[in-house]
Amino acid sequence: MSEPPSTTVDALEPWPDTVEWRPVSPKLIVVELIGLAVWLAVFTAGLGIAWFFSRHPGWLIGIGVVLLLGVWRAVVHVRAVRAWGYAERDNDLLVRHGLLLRHLSIVPYARMQYVDVTAGPLERAFGLATVQLHTAAAASDARVPGLPPEEASRLRDRLTALGEDRAEGL
Repeated sequence: MSEPPSTTVDALEPWPDTVEWRPVSPKLIVVELIGLAVWLAVFTAGLGIAWFFSRHPGWLIGIGVVLLLGVWRAVVHVRAVRAWGYAERDNDLLVRHGLLLRHLSIVPYARMQYVDVTAGPLERAFGLATVQLHTAAAASDARVPGLPPEEASRLRDRLTALGEDRAEGL
């Protein structure tokens, strides 16, 4: 006979397979890349202006380095967005993110104080929102970016209802 699957989670395994992970919207990649492009344009323009007035080749090397770092950051942004995910369990919410340093936040519903839904201008333009969970301990706050507004509202309402329900015993 085969053993039943284990329901324990290994502390060294940041992405437990015992839950169903929900990814964030791929539109978040575009939002992140636009933000990166703006910063690259500012730095490149600054270096270009400096080169225009001094004609020193060091400024052109600086432009090349900034553009190379920009390409590297673009690849990292794409992979980082794909690493975001969240899972709803009976008593808590799991939020994962990170590539090199993997983060797994587990926020018990009973410990939540309030839930924010925010969307900046660029997020709104792409139909995205961010759900921010706040607890008494600032270090245990978690956020889930890149959600469609309907999903962000659903998650906010569910987390708020579960938080109120679970906190009654305290």
